[in-house]
Amino acid sequence: MPLHVIIIGAGTGGMCLAQGLLRAGISVAVYERDRTRSDGLYGYRIGIDPTGNKALKESLPPELFDTFVATCARAPRYLNVLTERLRSVASFPLRPDDDELDSERSVSRMTLRQVLLTGLEDVVRFDKTFTHYETKADGTVTAYFEDGTSATGDVLVAADGTGSRVRRQYLPHAEVTDSGIISVAAKVPLVPETRKLLRPEVLNGISMLFAPKGAFCILHVMEFKWDRDATVKEGIGETDAGLIAKWPGLLYDNTRDYINWGFSMPRERLPSDVLRMEGEALKDLVLAKTPGWHPDLRRLFALADPSSCVPIELRSSKPVAPWVTTTVTLLGDAIHTMTPGRGVGGNTALRDAALLRRALVSAHNGDRGLLDALADYETEMIRYGFERVADSLKQNGTSADDPMFKPYTGRAMLAVTRAFFRLTARVPAMRRKFIDDLYTYRGADDPAF
Repeated sequence: MPLHVIIIGAGTGGMCLAQGLLRAGISVAVYERDRTRSDGLYGYRIGIDPTGNKALKESLPPELFDTFVATCARAPRYLNVLTERLRSVASFPLRPDDDELDSERSVSRMTLRQVLLTGLEDVVRFDKTFTHYETKADGTVTAYFEDGTSATGDVLVAADGTGSRVRRQYLPHAEVTDSGIISVAAKVPLVPETRKLLRPEVLNGISMLFAPKGAFCILHVMEFKWDRDATVKEGIGETDAGLIAKWPGLLYDNTRDYINWGFSMPRERLPSDVLRMEGEALKDLVLAKTPGWHPDLRRLFALADPSSCVPIELRSSKPVAPWVTTTVTLLGDAIHTMTPGRGVGGNTALRDAALLRRALVSAHNGDRGLLDALADYETEMIRYGFERVADSLKQNGTSADDPMFKPYTGRAMLAVTRAFFRLTARVPAMRRKFIDDLYTYRGADDPAF
């Protein structure tokens, strides 16, 4: 049965699905509320694990997947745990990203977006804000937009994120709750001055800082294969250099080498208007909350690009019981928003996209009925999606209910956390198990691949 699929939202999962459907010869259109492909703050890091790699490999044309790999940042070599005084608690060497699929990769969100938009110029309609949908008697679905236009398809896919308007209409009982944690994220250009603020293992790794009073900070250093003039750097292999040089997405990508920091605290310890703050006000807030922190860290906070400073409310979806399948379905944060505790939100959306693509291809080819194919997708997606939500909430620092944030237990929990990492890093068997468990989890439980 020839299908036409409507996707609401041009985020990671929605665009991966669009690429996969187009590659399979299925008609697809994406409707995105941003006015252009360069709008929005998409410049922060996303970690792509083996599940994400496999989903992208399956969905993208071969050369575009190679371009994705070429445009990833240098892989982190260490996972560090630090104090707010920049004292090392633990440092774990990470595996290289040599394997095409079984690797951990770092990519800028803006860069990944431009990769996923490549070749879809006639598929994506920008400046289209979804308002509501109607299901017709023949099973087709019509989506309506604020500009008075509409679009009709055989399937409507909600890929419009945590605040999904599609979900609000389709599953009004589905709840997204506030974790009680607010994060402030920003980018600092990676230049000689800022390089000097980081010692080698921090410069070449991902670093977590557990601090008193429920404060937490994470540092990601992102170095790419092109310089600040968008010219391919020296020493880059010919294949990667060629892919980057002819990739049209770089014209829309403002990503350059940077340090991404994220500072978080319980909402109750921050101003009530923190989510309305911008730029310099957010930098001043972080500096006010870190008076005893190492001067080099405070310098990084002060040097952040004000236009990149954003407050982020960490939210989490409550599990939803299976629903009666229709020609409306959901993927990614539109159905299973999760905190960054496990770092798998984006990869779970990519897994959704690959699994949903398979379901739609089977219906398109006549192997299964459309509703049966969508029901199988939803059954599997609901299971693993909400498992990942629960896992993410269990991680330290992702919920205000964590004992780490309580007045009397916080200091003790901080000491226990640091002691755990110190011991784990120093005992060879524990260190090996910690790293093995990290990689096993990131690629676990995805038999669809």
